[in-house]
Formats: sequence, C-alpha cells, structure tokens
Amino acid sequence: MGAQLRLLRRRIKSVKSTAKITRAQELIASSRIVKAQQRMQAAVPYEREITRAVTSVVSNTTVTDHPLTVAKEQAARAAVLIVTSDSGFCGGFNANILREAEALGNLLRDRGVEPVPYVTGRKGVAWHTFRNREMGGQWTGFSRKPAYSDAKEIAGALIDAFSDEDGVDEIHIVSTEFVSMLTQEVVVKRILPLEVEESVEEASDTPLPYFEFEPHAGEVLDTLLPRYVESRIFSALLQSAASEEASRRRAMKSATDNANELIRVFTQQMNQVRQAEITQEISEIVGGANALADSAAGKE
Repeated sequence: MGAQLRLLRRRIKSVKSTAKITRAQELIASSRIVKAQQRMQAAVPYEREITRAVTSVVSNTTVTDHPLTVAKEQAARAAVLIVTSDSGFCGGFNANILREAEALGNLLRDRGVEPVPYVTGRKGVAWHTFRNREMGGQWTGFSRKPAYSDAKEIAGALIDAFSDEDGVDEIHIVSTEFVSMLTQEVVVKRILPLEVEESVEEASDTPLPYFEFEPHAGEVLDTLLPRYVESRIFSALLQSAASEEASRRRAMKSATDNANELIRVFTQQMNQVRQAEITQEISEIVGGANALADSAAGKE
C-alpha cells in the first residue's frame, strides 16, 4: 500500500502543476480578450465607411463591369483563405475552421471548381503540410495580434491571383466570427467577385447625395476595391484573434476544472488507501497483542 500511496501523491502533485499552468493561461487569455475586442471595434468604422464608399460608387454609376465585380461563367479555380491560429490550447477552434474549409472545398468541387487553400496561422499550415496539400500562400506569426500590413499583404496576394488569367476566379474566406465571450461562429464568405444587388431604399426626409467622379468611376473602383478587400480581410483577422482568445479562455477554464476534479478524486483515493493502511496496522497491532496475551495465558 505504501507504493500505491506514493504513486497517488505523485499524481496529485503533477495534476496540481498542470492546473497552475492552465489557470495562468486562462488569466492571460482573459486579459487579451479585452484588448482584442477593442481593436476589433476600432476597425469597424473604417470597414463601414469603405463599404459605403464602394456602394456609393456602384450605386451612382452604370459601370458595374469592373473585373473585381464580374463573376466568370465557368469558374475553374477558387482561392480559399483559411484563418487559423499560431498557438494551441484553444479547444476546437482550429478543428472547426478546418472542418468548415473541407466542407467548402467539397462544395466547390461539386461545382467543378478546384479550391486553392491560402492559409494563415501555424496550425493550419501544419495541417496542410502534414497531408502534403499544396498551398497558394501561407502566413504565420500574427494570429493573436494582426496588423493592417498583414491584411494588406494577404489581400495583395489574393488580388494578384484573382487578376491573373491563369489564377483564381473566386476568393472565399473561412474564419471565426466573435459573437460573445461564450459564442464564436465559423463563417464562410465570398469576397471576390463582389455581388452587386439592386435594391430600393425607403424614402427619407434628406435627399440622397449625388457624386461626381473624376476622371471616371472605373478608376475610383480600381482604388477602392483593393482597400475594400483589405478591410474585409483585416476585419476577419481581428474577429479571429478575439475568437481565438475567447476559445482559449474557455478551453483552459475547462482544463482547470477537470484538473481540480482529478485532484479531488485522487485525494479521495489517497485517503482511502491511507485509511486502509492505518486499519491494517491497527489490525496487526491488535493481532500481535492478542497473540502475546494468548502466549502468556498458556504459560500460566
């Protein structure tokens, strides 16, 4: 029983060390979520205004056949930007994204379109490398704190591939959208070609603004649409960063709770073994005392 007792004590010590690590990771993730949310909210006005600018250009001109807005009749290849994390300890965060990316790839293949993965985050890159899947592009090192320059670099590579005759005909993005501290949803969006929808706006007291473009709307779109794509990718990176920290916090809290439960179970088992050991020792003492008493009675 002594060996079993020592084993349980070592297990309790090991689990306590693990619980300290997971608790520390939980606290770090909790502090980073707030900063990630602030950066995400700070980028919303720019994304909203660039979207309004693109909408205004398209709405106030009859020119809607820009290369970035025209869908090809027979698409052959589609770029799929997969936004994963650089670090682990975030539960099913990456697994959910990769699963959704696989589902999107199957849908594209059913349409006769070959998906080309463009991956951000070490986890996604490692997943594709392990399976010997060729990637159109890969970026790592900024999943927790993305900068606009990172989004610009990714957008540049995707737009170049889209503009190339032998490149891709569509661009999709698979990322995680931050809903709340407890809820993060994997979303799939097509960012190119843009979908131009005709709609009727309700009448308002203020007249709609009229825009004049110099030299013409086509060149304005040439400048605006790349910025629009950059803002959409940057927003996806920021949403993913906040979702990653929230998922990590939830996973680490669950790990800490499980560790505490293991400590409780091992402590209970250790107490049972210790009690059994004490009971055995008492039984041996009582047995020895009885044997001495019987021996003394026999001599008398």
